[in-house]
Amino acid sequence: MIEIKVRLKRKHFELDASLQLTQRVSAIYGPSGSGKSTLLSIIAGITRPDSGRIVIDDECLFDHEQRINKPIHQRRIGLVFQDGRLFPHLTVEHNLCYALHFTPVQKQQFKLEQIVKLLEIGLLLKQRPHQLSGGEKQRVALGRALLSSPRLLMLDEPLASLDDRLKSQILPFLKLVADEIKIPMIYISHSKQEIMQITDNLIDIRFGKVSA
Repeated sequence: MIEIKVRLKRKHFELDASLQLTQRVSAIYGPSGSGKSTLLSIIAGITRPDSGRIVIDDECLFDHEQRINKPIHQRRIGLVFQDGRLFPHLTVEHNLCYALHFTPVQKQQFKLEQIVKLLEIGLLLKQRPHQLSGGEKQRVALGRALLSSPRLLMLDEPLASLDDRLKSQILPFLKLVADEIKIPMIYISHSKQEIMQITDNLIDIRFGKVSA
C-alpha cells in the first residue's frame, strides 16, 4: 500500500495530488507539465513538498505536520529517469556494482550476471557513460536501479530511447519483477501502448491534479 497526499506550489505551477496505490504496478499518464515527474521527485525525496504525507508499507517517509522527512538513501526507492544519470567517472560495471554496495548480500534480489544478460550490456561493462548511446545508458540505469533491491521502483519514461526489440525483452521482465518478486512500481510514459503491457491501472494527471 502506498499512500500519497502532497501539495507543492510554485510561481506558475501547483501540484495537489492524493493517491492510494494498492496494485503492484501503477502508471502515471498525462501531458508535459502536468506534474508527473514532480510527483515522482517528491516521493523519492528529491523535492520537498509544502505539505502532505507519504507512507509506503506502513512506514512514513514524509509528514509535514510531524516534521518527518526521511532522506533519499533511507527511502529505498529505485529510480530510472529519462537521461539515465549515470556516474560519468565510473565504468558501466562499476555503475551497476555501486547499487550492490548498499544492500546486504542476503537481501539482494538480483545477481549482476542476471541483469547484464537480460539487458544485453555484457559488451559495455568496461565502457564509460560518454561512450554509450542513449538506449545503452537507459539499460544501464535500469539495471542499476534493479540491483539496488528497492522496495519501490519508479520509472520516468525509462524506455524512451530503446528500440522495439529491447522494449519487448525488458517490459516482460518488469512485469515479472512486479508480479513475482513483489516490487511495486510507479511507471511514467507518454505511450499508452507501452503502459498497457505492464498494467491497466492508469492514473491521469492534468494541471497538477489527478483527473482519473
